[in-house]
Amino acid sequence: MQMKCRKKFLSCILCMVLIAAMALGTIGCNGSAGKETVDTEAGEAAQQPGGVLGEGSREFPFTVVDKDGNETQFEIHTDKETVGEALAELGLIAGEESEYGLFVKSVNGITADYDKDGVYWAFYVNGEYASSGVDTTPIAEGESYSFKVE
Repeated sequence: MQMKCRKKFLSCILCMVLIAAMALGTIGCNGSAGKETVDTEAGEAAQQPGGVLGEGSREFPFTVVDKDGNETQFEIHTDKETVGEALAELGLIAGEESEYGLFVKSVNGITADYDKDGVYWAFYVNGEYASSGVDTTPIAEGESYSFKVE
């Protein structure tokens, strides 16, 4: 009789633990509701809040402007030669290689899908539309770089 009561008691405890674990898992998933994030693949990061990223002797300011106009500013430190190499190394940009270079589809975990939404990531140097791709733009002292959804 005592053994049956113990088994029932342990079963009840186990059920309560499983219910609590499922509730916590569901609540944890709700934290990303409303944010524009992409599935994490190689080279893609979840949305980061800004600040200083990386290590190295070169540094430059980098700004991300999403489709709602929200700006996220970073200070990038790197030893890489190009802006694209530095940002990809930190997981801030991801895209597809094409005959014209890297076609950036995701910046700071936010995807801009031209085929779906008619928007894309535009690359700027010192506030001007860049004349070269991010993967071929050398890091230059005193210049700032940004991506904006357009």
